[in-house]
Amino acid sequence: MYLGIDLGTSEVKALVIDDNYHVVATHSAPLSIQRPHPHWSEQSPQAWWEATDYLMATLKEKCGQHWSAIKSIGLSGQMHGAVLLDNQGEVIRPAILWNDTRCAQECAELEEIAPELHAIAGNLAMPGFTAPKLLWVRRHESDNFNRTATVLLPKDYLRFKMTGKKVSDMSDAAGTLWLDVAKRDWSDTLLEKCGLSRSNMPELVEGCAVSATLAPDVAQRWGLNASVVVAGGGGDNAVSAIGVGAVSPGDAFISLGTSGVLFVVTDAYRPAPESAVHAFCHVLPNLWHQMSVMLSAASCLQWFCRLTGTTETALLEEIEQLSDSEKAHAPLFLPYLSGERTPHNDPNARGLFWGLTHTSLRAQMGYAVLEGVSFGIADGLRVLQESGTDITQCSLVGGGARSPFWAQLLADILAMPVITHKGGETGGALGAARLACLAAGRPMGEVCSKPEIYKTWQANPERHLALMERYKQFAALYQNDITYRTHSFL
Repeated sequence: MYLGIDLGTSEVKALVIDDNYHVVATHSAPLSIQRPHPHWSEQSPQAWWEATDYLMATLKEKCGQHWSAIKSIGLSGQMHGAVLLDNQGEVIRPAILWNDTRCAQECAELEEIAPELHAIAGNLAMPGFTAPKLLWVRRHESDNFNRTATVLLPKDYLRFKMTGKKVSDMSDAAGTLWLDVAKRDWSDTLLEKCGLSRSNMPELVEGCAVSATLAPDVAQRWGLNASVVVAGGGGDNAVSAIGVGAVSPGDAFISLGTSGVLFVVTDAYRPAPESAVHAFCHVLPNLWHQMSVMLSAASCLQWFCRLTGTTETALLEEIEQLSDSEKAHAPLFLPYLSGERTPHNDPNARGLFWGLTHTSLRAQMGYAVLEGVSFGIADGLRVLQESGTDITQCSLVGGGARSPFWAQLLADILAMPVITHKGGETGGALGAARLACLAAGRPMGEVCSKPEIYKTWQANPERHLALMERYKQFAALYQNDITYRTHSFL
């Protein structure tokens, strides 16, 4: 028995698989985000731990006598978040999350003071990354910065609470801008530019390696053996890759969660920062990956449902009833509710409906949301292709994978097959459980197989051509919005 824990932005999810890699039980606990000021996005690390503690009690009840047979635990987590600990291991302030955009000024500062940044870290300085967050804390909360003994990433805070050890892995650490991504080690040069050193960083292990064992008191409270090991784990998307068997160069998938990601495995470090493409370490040794990342994906659909007083299920049913003509005359939607990364690197980008009339239907607006997010994924595919990366098909994971309509829309827009898998919505939790298997010594070829295909969605060429006309309008709309913002006081 193996346990995977996925610390997301909207929930913590945990999943148990047996020795035959079948899912035995799964459960989730919701999380909330605090936005005390414009551009801010924060969470309480204590809330993460309480949610995890609750899940362990729930899964123990679901699994019954099999619970005590768990041999190892894997971790997956939202990337880039800054958890600041003092010398006693106490949290200094709420965690600053990946979709927090307050530190645009510090990004410009880091680009200026660290000209070697792109070569070493493989990425542009963006507000979501961890390093500029610490520069912001140093500038605006100097007392908190001076008290900071250790900076941990979100999932690594859970590990610290579980084991008492401060450890991270290379895939998650690559999202800090402090890692030498080619060497898979901390960069003393980049740390120094932020007023930090290795002493402020956790130890690094590969995602599939053993990082620590459960602390005796935690093991006793959870009803597990104190010999249970905890795998290195990884950033949510790299771990989701393990869940869908994306472990060979060229394997690719789309994740439709709070954020939207197009992920492709590479056999070497291939940075392309000029297009805001991310180049990170994979959770397996000697593998890397590229990603295009949009900050708002399925969260756009959740936002629109809250706004219009409906549910995702009901709205999707309405959307599916639209005629081709009604979809062709739907408004356009820019999905930049939290700014945007790839390809724009624009923390000030904003969401927008364009083309509304008195006859616009709620279903048409809902369709525009799905289409706008999908166009954002197409933006990512375009810049990945321009960087020399070839993608021939994509798996689809995350909450958005539950919608057949959205899967078909993506296939039509991207002009490539989109594959959904049974249990694809489990994503990071399943990948984390698979990393737990690897840390316990199970063979990689057996553990990291591709899950059973639920359906392959083929692109409709005629529909693709029609959608590309709307995509041109979508791209022009963003450029017009930049012009407007440049010449206004917004």
